[in-house]
Amino acid sequence: MNAESNDKPYNKPGPTGEAKWAEKTVLGIVVGRDKTIVPPADVEHFASLGCTDREIAKYFDISESTLRYNFSSFLTKGRHQLKTTLRQAQLRYALEGNATLLVWLGKNLLSQSDSGTMNDDKRPLPWTDDMDDDTTEDDDSYTKVVEGELDADTET
Repeated sequence: MNAESNDKPYNKPGPTGEAKWAEKTVLGIVVGRDKTIVPPADVEHFASLGCTDREIAKYFDISESTLRYNFSSFLTKGRHQLKTTLRQAQLRYALEGNATLLVWLGKNLLSQSDSGTMNDDKRPLPWTDDMDDDTTEDDDSYTKVVEGELDADTET
């Protein structure tokens, strides 16, 4: 073995000394009795990742109530950003052809349903497969059916 191989343990490449330490200036809000400096941008970022108040507070070593008191607007903004990002991803994925997601978005965003009724009155939607393709609105049988429905609705 040569002298160089003895300098590095196990002859592996990489750092051989102790970790280098440095100083960093942090810009943020001073909170709590311990005067902890918390950057609002970091709070907003963690909220946009879906972190809970408890997780964010533990990360900065502050109480949840201190976090909410000092950073409520940043928490709200981050959570709105998360929702917006999720909506964009859902829409993109749905428009790429995911039928299940299209149905789900239609039900939740457009108030569509599978029941075939409209509003709260539970009447069927205004289309039917009972009519022949040759039947038109000018046809007498069509007019009688429509008038019959109108008369039935007005009697109740």
